[in-house]
Amino acid sequence: MGASDSIAVTVLGTAQDGGVPQPGCVLPCCRTPTGEARRVRHPVALGLTDSKGARHLFEASRALASQDELWGKADGSNLSSLRSVWLTHGHLGHIDGLGLFGCEAMGMRNIGLYCSESMLKLIKKSPTLNRLLTDENFIPTTFDSQEDIQVDGFVVRAIQVPHRDEHTDTHAFLISGKKSSLLFLPDHDSWAQTLALHGCANPREWFEQLQVDVVLLDGTFWSEDEVGERATEIGHPPVSQTIGMLGQRREGDPRVIFIHLNHSNPLHDNNSEQYATVKKFGWEVGEEGATFLL
Repeated sequence: MGASDSIAVTVLGTAQDGGVPQPGCVLPCCRTPTGEARRVRHPVALGLTDSKGARHLFEASRALASQDELWGKADGSNLSSLRSVWLTHGHLGHIDGLGLFGCEAMGMRNIGLYCSESMLKLIKKSPTLNRLLTDENFIPTTFDSQEDIQVDGFVVRAIQVPHRDEHTDTHAFLISGKKSSLLFLPDHDSWAQTLALHGCANPREWFEQLQVDVVLLDGTFWSEDEVGERATEIGHPPVSQTIGMLGQRREGDPRVIFIHLNHSNPLHDNNSEQYATVKKFGWEVGEEGATFLL
């Protein structure tokens, strides 16, 4: 990318923290029929390449090597160009790749680490992760909710959302370039809680308030049937509920693209009835390698 080009955001993973196939799963969703290509989906992450060719990673998953290869197909670069890592919250699939930046693997130094104060406290309490700070693999910067952070031709706003905050609070990121903006919201507990927190009556009103063009949205489960009695405990609004609230896509609506799909989610299969339903209403299912210019 040249200096005059747009900010490019590439989807590096579309699965929930366990990925696909998920370890320990013996169900058909994680087993490959004989003679068919194995279905592999990485834990959710984004790669942003700025107008100067520097890279910025959103979430740090254990699939970083494969995600770097995927990212390289989009921007022709590699992790030597990485300048920052951004974390939404402290659940395992979003941070279990942090250690790869340390001396046991890449040994990178002075990478900017953007996270909330509670996320930084969690890192400092972990002997393994805290070493990444003392060895200066990462140089941390904490953010507050609704704060705009200017970074080399783009702006990131951290937006707090409710999500099982056992260890850390949780944020979405509104990423804005010169031409358009993208909301990265891989996890939240319920629309009722999120909308109440931001004073909106429905998702469409909230997206309008944010003036966002693309929404990469929590689509963990298609329905509560996937988790049964644990639905309230686990959280995540089902995709079927979100579509019911959004209805048909209208002129002027942002693109809403479902990501963070659990291994059990039928949206992983683009021949499924559920996938067809999403498309029928004018919305989308995330694809690894898809790139958005901001």
